Amino acid sequence: MIFDQDGNTVIITQEKVSLIELVKKLQTLYPKYKNNNIIVALTSLDKLSKDDIAEFLDLSKTHKAAKHSFVIVSNKIDIDTVPDELVVVPTVVEAHDIIEMEVMERDLGL
Repeated sequence: MIFDQDGNTVIITQEKVSLIELVKKLQTLYPKYKNNNIIVALTSLDKLSKDDIAEFLDLSKTHKAAKHSFVIVSNKIDIDTVPDELVVVPTVVEAHDIIEMEVMERDLGL
């Protein structure tokens, strides 16, 4: 896993660990990043299923309840199969755009 800090956003790039190991590591390290927006880049994976993405559901719900953004980056999954509670976009640029929009919505109280 690679962690890059970009202002109030941390980008976590998955390299070699399995998704389940990645989610466990994120849960362990969560207190360190709980006050940041989080982007999880899964671009190195060949294919993702609905069940793979659903592994992030609890972490995403917790993070959004704390008024922060949680975005997954992958172009290897059918967006229509992703649970509505998760935000999945195909590129890191789009992830940053989503975070900007969510920050504005929170600032406006929407």
